Amino acid sequence: MEEIEIPTEHLHEEINERAKEGKKWSMYLAISTAFMAVLAAIAGLMAGHYSNEALIQQIKASDQWAYYQAKGIKAEVATINPVKDTALIEKYKTEQQSIKKIAEDFQNRSQVYLDKHVILSRAVTLFQIAIAISAISILTGKRWLWYFAILITLTGAWFFLNISFS
Repeated sequence: MEEIEIPTEHLHEEINERAKEGKKWSMYLAISTAFMAVLAAIAGLMAGHYSNEALIQQIKASDQWAYYQAKGIKAEVATINPVKDTALIEKYKTEQQSIKKIAEDFQNRSQVYLDKHVILSRAVTLFQIAIAISAISILTGKRWLWYFAILITLTGAWFFLNISFS
């Protein structure tokens, strides 16, 4: 009986090529995941910065509102005084108006910083989700998950760039 020969040289070459492709894919996945982590770190730092700035501006606004109230109290005390100094009362009222504008300006700045913080926090969250999906992709060997992670990263990058250029 004659044995059938199967040409294994071709199969061996095919297996080696696919293994090399798998290594390339793994390398690209690792590099892209590292890039995602860098983006997450930078966005996280910026989100923290904007959060701190929002808090500082809100503290400044609170200080101005306390100053505003102090001027109002001084004006009320001046009206209770038997000898009313209408010029002094008017001075306090005028000062209150300028203090109010400053306080509102600090509040507006605080809100702008807080809005930027929220948007960057979304970007950080998307980058972290993309990193997790990339890890699942390498563990399961499913490239479509990696592509999905890249899509999520691009969405996070859109949020990130939206803040950077606004």
